[in-house]
Amino acid sequence: MTANIIICDDSAMARKQLRKVLPESWQLNVSFAANGLEALELLRQGQGEIIFLDLNMPVMDGYETLTQIRAENLSALVIVVSGDIQAQAHERVMALGALAFIEKPIRKETLAQLMSEFGLDFTAPEEESASLPEETFDADDLNGDEALREGLQEVSNIAMGRSAALLAKLLQGFVQLPIPKVSLLAANELRMALSLAQNGSTYSAVCQGFVGANIAGEALLVFDDSSFHDIASMLNRPQPESHHDELELLMDLGSILVGTCIQGIGQQIDINFCVSHPLVLGQHLKVESLLNTPRDESLETLAVEITFQIENHNVNCELLLLFTPDSIPTLQQRLNILFS
Repeated sequence: MTANIIICDDSAMARKQLRKVLPESWQLNVSFAANGLEALELLRQGQGEIIFLDLNMPVMDGYETLTQIRAENLSALVIVVSGDIQAQAHERVMALGALAFIEKPIRKETLAQLMSEFGLDFTAPEEESASLPEETFDADDLNGDEALREGLQEVSNIAMGRSAALLAKLLQGFVQLPIPKVSLLAANELRMALSLAQNGSTYSAVCQGFVGANIAGEALLVFDDSSFHDIASMLNRPQPESHHDELELLMDLGSILVGTCIQGIGQQIDINFCVSHPLVLGQHLKVESLLNTPRDESLETLAVEITFQIENHNVNCELLLLFTPDSIPTLQQRLNILFS
């Protein structure tokens, strides 16, 4: 019997990775969706007995998709595959009717064990297995720049999820996660890259350098100053009374977010990054003042932008990972190996 499978993820690279771990012996009809809206249309057409569903997607995310599947009483087994490994994320998707939750990047042995637990087996008869059609895949058509952006976005998404899980555990809250933004920026465009810069507030920031295997860069962690009150409350600490108290909070959270995110990327591309001690860029300043450091205006920087927000709390911070231009060839090579 042929199984109809839907792989729903906004990342072409993630869809390719997941397709690769499906058992080769299975008789499958695989469809791909870049967001929940596309996945729902496939389900309505009867093309999905099992759907592998990402959570962080544009148009319609995984939570909204699960809600709509339940509302329309669509018949499908939903397995969430996500880099968002917060305990609350797991609890929420299971409450919405997901069959299981698998952490990215998915591994063959993890999938095999899960399928065995639920008694799912679509192995083709021996005489038919050799004639199963090969699946084509859109990620193979990405050019170098697109593949770099897609690949870095996906590994950053997974690393972001690990950072968020630690932050959520520390603050006892739920971290609302975006889709990481990857772009090439000139030095004078860094301020505009920060989403938080649009509200006219003041900010405090720390910077940490990282280096490993011909890849180097710096991580900028920028906090909206209005966040410190809620952060202290969530940590059961006294309200900060001085810049020093706020700096202590900033350093503590910076160690979690920057270190975990950089090491999370490194683990995926098989690089052990060394991360420097944090340096204070400034406190209670406008973004243009924080980022007013000497940079070569003629060079473009590969940037990853991640915004962390705590649900129902005024806690907003932004992490900007900046890779040096001469890091790009090695980074591209490692990503090609990972997603080949």
